Amino acid sequence: MTIFRIDRRTFLTAAAVAVSANWAMGEDVEKSSFSLGFSLYGMKMLPLEKALRTCAEIGYQHVELSLNPGYETEPSVFSPQARSQAASLLNELKLDVPSLMVLISLVADDKSHAAALELIAEGSRFAKDIMPTRPPVLETVLGGSPGKWDEQKGMMVERLGDWAEVAEKTKAIIAIKAHIGSAVNSPERLLWLLEQVPSPAIQIAYDYSHFQLQGIDMEESMKLLLPRSRFIHVKDSQGDAKKFQFVLPGKGNTDYVKYFDLLRKFQYKGPVCVEVSGQVFNQPGYDPISAAKSCYTSLSTAMRQSASK
Repeated sequence: MTIFRIDRRTFLTAAAVAVSANWAMGEDVEKSSFSLGFSLYGMKMLPLEKALRTCAEIGYQHVELSLNPGYETEPSVFSPQARSQAASLLNELKLDVPSLMVLISLVADDKSHAAALELIAEGSRFAKDIMPTRPPVLETVLGGSPGKWDEQKGMMVERLGDWAEVAEKTKAIIAIKAHIGSAVNSPERLLWLLEQVPSPAIQIAYDYSHFQLQGIDMEESMKLLLPRSRFIHVKDSQGDAKKFQFVLPGKGNTDYVKYFDLLRKFQYKGPVCVEVSGQVFNQPGYDPISAAKSCYTSLSTAMRQSASK
């Protein structure tokens, strides 16, 4: 395993950011806006073709595919022929795929860790099959427990070093996300982890909902994390860190006009993708199409209001 050091940290961190831009594989670096998309994590109950056509018809510009067990796009069951057909349909619908959701953990036994490394390698192959000219990043949370950060962070650094090694070899990018229920639950912990493993293959997936519940300032979190963010998840929340409920965008307390104002202020250029939480899609009566339409209405309206200022 490659052991990453933090001497010459400033140089290495800057290099990681610079090289990651070159690994965008077709990304238009001159793009002046961000795109709105929907994660198919929240459309598990729909056939893939139906989900893709629905998102395109609503007006979304991109989708996130889920590689998690039980999804149609799980790599072990999604054949080369199916991947080719999906790539053709995506091209027909003019839908981009900026990210693939994988749920792997840095706090894992050796067997689970080996499986995670194989999934990273397979995810990289999947990415190239689906979008050959602009392979999506692999997006994941990190596991562990907020109260065990000091106990678990050493293992997390070691495991992330292994992730980075595989991702570099396969030309993949892994976008890691802070989560209110994980050991890495704050911008500071996320940045600390990146400093220990200064690899261009490891970047950030930004999701403000997990910070909002902890009373972390929106602008400050964006200032800290957007320079390394390759991908954004957006969902809403109610409650606080002790008792919370994730909800659809527009159904909670987030000021999305302010949100998009700040994305422009910090010159974020990339995907903004709706993530429907399992707390929502596991509720009786959940309708993925109605949810996708509701999210699009709320977010596109806020985007227009922000842009018109």
